[in-house]
Amino acid sequence: QVEVVESGGGLVQPGGSLRLSCTASGSIFSIYVMSWYRQAPGKQRELVATMPNRGSTNYADSVKGRFTISRDNAKNSAYLQMTSLKPEDTAVYYCNARGVVITTTSPFNSWGEGTQVTVSS
Repeated sequence: QVEVVESGGGLVQPGGSLRLSCTASGSIFSIYVMSWYRQAPGKQRELVATMPNRGSTNYADSVKGRFTISRDNAKNSAYLQMTSLKPEDTAVYYCNARGVVITTTSPFNSWGEGTQVTVSS
């Protein structure tokens, strides 16, 4: 019922920047929280940043000071501005949206298919 689509990944040199975008669509009544996760080859998926409607924005220690999450609630969208990128930031980045749908007010927990970020010279 709720689809999430990411965009903005690509190849960037160390020290460079990228901006990821994510948009949720469908029978959305409200999105409570939007988050970015990433999964590097051979590793588990990890939380990068999360931004609830209320409360604090949280970041993984490894990206604090370099990444910034933001939202546009009118567009059901989230963004991840990544700066000072390092080779260890290379991963598939996934967007997650959690909230409730219009028709039944049932909760949803939707994931995008991911976008590849590669940091290499």
